[in-house]
Amino acid sequence: MTLQVLIVDDESLARARLRTLLGDCTSPAVSVAGEAANATQAVELLRKQSFDVALLDIHMPGADGLTLARTLQTLPQPPAIVFVTAHAEHAVQAFEIEAVDYLTKPVRLERLQQALQKVERLAQSSKGLGADLPEECLVIQERGRTERVPLAEVLYFKAELKYITVRTTAKSYILDGSLSELEEKYPTQFMRIHRNALVARRAVRALEKHYDPEEGEGWAVRLNGINELLSVSRRQLSAVREAIASL
Repeated sequence: MTLQVLIVDDESLARARLRTLLGDCTSPAVSVAGEAANATQAVELLRKQSFDVALLDIHMPGADGLTLARTLQTLPQPPAIVFVTAHAEHAVQAFEIEAVDYLTKPVRLERLQQALQKVERLAQSSKGLGADLPEECLVIQERGRTERVPLAEVLYFKAELKYITVRTTAKSYILDGSLSELEEKYPTQFMRIHRNALVARRAVRALEKHYDPEEGEGWAVRLNGINELLSVSRRQLSAVREAIASL
């Protein structure tokens, strides 16, 4: 399928930059089907034709991109939303309104393609085209039984002595292996925040200041679905900030 893309940005150079990047996308196939310089123009276009995805700037004259996204959600066939902005501080709000991705300028082709691939998977799923695709699972042997845990349900991996704790919203499991192996195997799904922890990128809700009894004042990530905070090491803090800003 070819994704029909709407670009919404008040800066003509920014729109041109996105057009160029979209022209270089090889997977998935895309077509720039419309452009708008503000929210009013975008809504007018969407009333005339349908789009698979809208690439939205946030800071624009008139209604901003967050307000526009909420408006688009009320349409009969809303496009998927991907924010493309120079401001990283709105990421939490963006995901609260179910944006598919949040890209910070200057946008790299690799990150844009990753975002569009997410849109494509969602589109296929909604049309039932992905029903036959196998779901990636972890095979966990615990207490004499073997259980398949969908990778999409995992919130974090945490090294505990000789084992790894696998945490979902529902329960915890014990897995043999190493964090390094998991990090190498699932680099796009999980990021390292500490020598003993990997977290699911999609589950990250916020990075906030935190006091740890062992490490003192520092930072921690809060994940969707659980109340537990996970400490971020000083060594990983810069990389975690960058990763969260680009989610």
